[in-house]
Formats: sequence, C-alpha cells, structure tokens
Amino acid sequence: MRTQIDIDVDASGATVFELARDIASWPEILPHYKKVTVKSRDGATAVATMRAVRRFGRIDVPVAWRSRTWNESTDPADLRIRFVHVAGATKGMDVTWHITPRGDAGSHVVIKHDFVRHLPLLGDEFFPAVVDRLFVRPIAGQTLATFKKLAEAKASQ
Repeated sequence: MRTQIDIDVDASGATVFELARDIASWPEILPHYKKVTVKSRDGATAVATMRAVRRFGRIDVPVAWRSRTWNESTDPADLRIRFVHVAGATKGMDVTWHITPRGDAGSHVVIKHDFVRHLPLLGDEFFPAVVDRLFVRPIAGQTLATFKKLAEAKASQ
C-alpha cells in the first residue's frame, strides 16, 4: 500500500530540513514523540528506536518501531529524509520525506509511506490499511503540523 500526507510551509525547505533531519531531537520539539534512542551509526545512517503516542480521546496509546534513517540533501529541489522500519509492527515500511521549495520562498513537504504486510486470510493490504488509518496518518499529520509551526516561527525571526 502506498499513501502520502503533505503540507505547505511558509518557510524554506532548508529550514524545514534542518529542523526535521535530527531525529534524536524529536522528543524535545514534538510533543507526541516520547523517546528516540539512536542504537547505532554508520556514517550518515543511523538506526534508532522511536517511541510516540497516538491519542484516542483522552487515552494515549504508545507506539514504537525501529528505523534505519538517513538524509539525502544533494538535490536542493528535493531534500529527503528516509526511514526504513526494521523492527516493530511496521517492519518493512519505507518512508520518504520530500521537502521541495515553492516559488514564494515557502516549501511543500510530502511524506510517502510504502508498506505491505501479509496476513493469512486477509491478504497484503488489510493490516497496512488499518495501521495507516489509525496510526500513521494521525502521527505523521501531527508531526507535519508541528514542524510547520516550528519552521514558520523560525522563518519569521
């Protein structure tokens, strides 16, 4: 299953990229991220356990996964942050952030998720669809909204 979520930001792509690329700082700036533990580094690639919460009304449901992540900044017209989930319920999910400039000095941020998980009798799409609807979209949406707010505040300084 392939899904995406996106947002326009009134700040440069470079500003968004600089804020978002340091995943170890996410718990300090994203209220729904509780802990990011970098387990290993190999050059520009890190493997990290990420813990967040998904709020259902007044109940916070903890979620956790481990990702291999790296930044791709060689093309200023498409700054990318990559995540490949290597453990957890979403093992195998491939996530790419695309941060692209707009003509008005702003940027457009798209997060693409590719995920397939086969369940006997239910096929390849059922579990990914449930995970996307109940967890991925709400968490990614909150992440994008927070980075938008932070980047726009930084750009207005």
